[in-house]
Amino acid sequence: QVQLVESGGGLVQAGGSLRLSCAASGRTFSNYAVGWFRQAPGKEREFVAAIDKIGSSVYYADSVKGRFTISRDNAKNTVYLQMNSLKPEDTAVYYCAADRRAAATMTYSYRALDAWGQGTLVTVSS
Repeated sequence: QVQLVESGGGLVQAGGSLRLSCAASGRTFSNYAVGWFRQAPGKEREFVAAIDKIGSSVYYADSVKGRFTISRDNAKNTVYLQMNSLKPEDTAVYYCAADRRAAATMTYSYRALDAWGQGTLVTVSS
């Protein structure tokens, strides 16, 4: 099993940027697709972005397309989420998850994924 640790969250003004990191340890990281999800207070967890095992295919939720960029560096066992033009509605706890199945599966379900991080809070003020 792979272990995941997120970092990079914080407080930012609307229009600002943050870069989240998801560092992995344990199993071979390149065997896993990785996704970012978020959960706002009182709302269900939702898909944000996903990247396949070698970084050749990426997927985004419509709400973040054009503003967020997911990338990975398998040599560093890390996946990144660059978030630009942040909006107050982006406020949430952001989680990364890893799974041995195709990255596309994360676009429609967050259940039964192999591993989750503990989450990092992103707060966007208006």
